[in-house]
Amino acid sequence: MIAILDGYVDEPSCLGVPPYISPYPRYIAGMLEKLKVEWFYVTIDQYRENPKVVEKADKIIIIAGIAVPGKYLGGNPLSFREIPSIAPEKEKIIVGPMVLEIDDWPEGCEVLPFPFEHKLYELLGGDVRDATRNFVNKFALLGAKVVKQHPDYPNVICEIETYKGCYWQKCSFCIERIHRISMREARAVVAEIKALYDLGIRHFRLGNQTDFFTYLADFDKEIPRPNPEALKEFHRAIWENCPKIKTLHLDNVNPKTIAEYPDESREIIKTIVTYQTPGNIAAMGLESADERVIRKNSLLATPEEVMFAVEVINEYGRHVGYNGLPYFLPGINFVFGLKGETKETFEKNYEFLMEILERNLMIRRVNLRQVKVFPFTPMAEIGERNVRKHKRYFKLFKEKIRRDFDSKMLERIVPKGRLLTDLRVEVVKDRISFARQLSTYPLLVGFYGVFQRNTFLDGRVVGYGRRSITAVPKINLNDADLNQLLAIPGIGKNTAARILSGKPYKDFQELEKIIGKEKIAILARYFTM
Repeated sequence: MIAILDGYVDEPSCLGVPPYISPYPRYIAGMLEKLKVEWFYVTIDQYRENPKVVEKADKIIIIAGIAVPGKYLGGNPLSFREIPSIAPEKEKIIVGPMVLEIDDWPEGCEVLPFPFEHKLYELLGGDVRDATRNFVNKFALLGAKVVKQHPDYPNVICEIETYKGCYWQKCSFCIERIHRISMREARAVVAEIKALYDLGIRHFRLGNQTDFFTYLADFDKEIPRPNPEALKEFHRAIWENCPKIKTLHLDNVNPKTIAEYPDESREIIKTIVTYQTPGNIAAMGLESADERVIRKNSLLATPEEVMFAVEVINEYGRHVGYNGLPYFLPGINFVFGLKGETKETFEKNYEFLMEILERNLMIRRVNLRQVKVFPFTPMAEIGERNVRKHKRYFKLFKEKIRRDFDSKMLERIVPKGRLLTDLRVEVVKDRISFARQLSTYPLLVGFYGVFQRNTFLDGRVVGYGRRSITAVPKINLNDADLNQLLAIPGIGKNTAARILSGKPYKDFQELEKIIGKEKIAILARYFTM
């Protein structure tokens, strides 16, 4: 019996921290199914709550590695220091991006190089014949049922791999340089989505690739030429097989592709807006708006090209969808601590974002992170020297962006009064319920009131935090409390008190006699009856 212990991954092109589940547990479960080995799946959070969950296992395969650290609401990723304490008496196999940064592993751990799939199958006794990424196709199908063992099932987002690798392979800091370009067949990807769909999964992200626009593209060119027609057929096949999908989103888009092939890219954006679901984000790597940093770190896209990509996506994607969010917007990634960085780098990055505001464009997400240095990358030459040297600059810059950019952009994207739908409650703290849509890089929404985890709510926006919003849940007025009433513009303490003292009401007409027609018009937007 083998336990698959999911310590979660976060890579430049793959996310596996809940509510996401990466492809790796499916691939491993599929290998074990193929070899007729009994297995079960647990998350690291489940293990922390009860270490006895792995008691029946003879061996543990641990998936772990946070290559691009962030803040996580749905789960707490496994750290290296925890590994010695995980079932120390049992044999363990370690897979995932964590192996790229650690050399000194505890006894009893067999560590496989990353990517690990071929080596793991060999180690388990399988016969490896296909050296491409299509090697995982049969395992993705056989192991699909692993999702039913996830503690959040069916409320998970399945990360779907389309291809591995990066055609550029020059950026100084990126771990994608270890992956050669290897494309999965479109029919295999559709079959995997269908297998998960048949198991009750309704939320998918086409991730685990460095540039979605170049899936099925012509890689004979230096900058691969996108194939809009193939991508359209791919999307059609997904919907023909899975007609009731609730979330279909993507992850990375290379702005260089849009700048190099604007006509093809516009056709792909139209397909995404048509066939994928609202609230979608194209995470694009600017990394730095400083030409010196771009040159010294061999970054691919210039600030002008990234700005052009932002404009093109806005042309078609900024219209509001049925869930309250724009259909498709860009996200911008910045990396700090790179070679050649100076104080002026921070100023140029700030100016770039301010220009986006001035042009009335929309950016759904700005990711600011300090570089994580891996030993096999060119960044190892200077290590974290600039991270330490510019720590103060980074802190001040981050504060400035959260204050001057993020808050203004939030108000532009989700103005007060906007109804957001299908928000899943994940955490409750101090009588505030925090919820997010099951989507790519979801917006955090704080609701006044205590709601059970996995409750789905609709709510109207009433306020803004630094990177989140406050909303009033669209519930029956008879269930509303004082804080929920007071959050509504135009409802003061006296009106709220009169409403509460007269509950319950049969309908709004009954309440109208107490507070008047004008106030009823306001309340009817926020509550049901």
